[in-house]
Amino acid sequence: MATPSGLAALANGAVLSPFTQLRKLLGSSPAGHQVPIDLTIGEPREPMPAFVASKLAEAVASYGQYPPIRGTQALREAISKWSERRYGAAAAPDADSEILPINGSREGLFLAALSAAGRKNVSGRQAVLMCNPYYSAYVGGALAVDAEPVFLNATAESGFLPDLDELEHDKALLERTVAFYLCSPANPQGAVASREYIRRALDLARAYDFILFFDECYSEIYSDVPPPGGLEVAAATPQRFDNLVVFNSLSKRSNLPGLRSGFCAGDREFIEIFAELRNMVAPQVPGPTQFVSAAVWSDEAHVEANRAAYRAKYDVADRILAGKYGYQRPAGGFFLWLDVSKFGGSAQATVTLWQDAGVKVIPGAYLAQAGRNGINPGADYVRLALVRDAVTVGEALERLVVVLA
Repeated sequence: MATPSGLAALANGAVLSPFTQLRKLLGSSPAGHQVPIDLTIGEPREPMPAFVASKLAEAVASYGQYPPIRGTQALREAISKWSERRYGAAAAPDADSEILPINGSREGLFLAALSAAGRKNVSGRQAVLMCNPYYSAYVGGALAVDAEPVFLNATAESGFLPDLDELEHDKALLERTVAFYLCSPANPQGAVASREYIRRALDLARAYDFILFFDECYSEIYSDVPPPGGLEVAAATPQRFDNLVVFNSLSKRSNLPGLRSGFCAGDREFIEIFAELRNMVAPQVPGPTQFVSAAVWSDEAHVEANRAAYRAKYDVADRILAGKYGYQRPAGGFFLWLDVSKFGGSAQATVTLWQDAGVKVIPGAYLAQAGRNGINPGADYVRLALVRDAVTVGEALERLVVVLA
């Protein structure tokens, strides 16, 4: 990653978001269809829970008070009970010491790097590991603490997850690692980490005393089998949640990206340090948001309806894309990761789809960096977000297969 180090890379525009890069790529070129379809942003458009508006109104008076930075007791207990229902009693984090509400997962994932860097002294420059492709908050967190962002390519050969066999042999790297960002179900490939995989990553975190940041924001959107969770795996070990912090939010699970409500949970010593950091520099989750969130975490009916809607879109993709572009039905999440290497690679295929079909996608190369082997694992792929209704998704995919024939 040939950029200035640390905060300078964030402050001077040396690191750009994939959406900024996409705007530069397409410029002012018009859509090649009278009705453009945008499948770039992972912004859920399914209905949010019907009771949200009334719950907000019920708690509106709390806007007149500073909300607690560590969250209300009701919210933390709702999150703990949800974890128990989802992963079992042993995996339920303690509501008083192992849960911290945050303003959506992005804010938490970014700021958590500060606490991770502060808890471990290393010889040489600190390193932050991350799955590649990655979520931009991971890189932001690494650069904010002037750590080396280490991109671990997640390819078809490695099951679209970082290769832990390769990683565990690099002891010099692991010794200076302060955090490892891992996402399951993976964005954008939809791969799900097995219990064994999560346990191996956690074992490495404990052996080298870094924090495994396990991003589970797509955990409730899946095709058939519920993805295993970090808390579930850790709870079965003698060390329980040591060296593990999971992140989740209501954005994808409950179609509430604008609510900006999430949580992190796990290692109680880390949660305590992180809570104090946020107490000094981060915004509280607003009182009405906390009140609504407690109700949303307590309801599963809308979540199952949401899953059913995405399964219908998976079915559409199965029908149209079978045998094409390396398509696989996602095990989790709501993205498609399509191989367009035969059509000029990610950027060229993106331009073609926009100019000839009016379908806007994200080049995979913009969601990743060149890994340790010098190869960008997204260079041959495009990402499509299945956030539109099934009919619109079907129309977009039909146009795609005509243009990329």
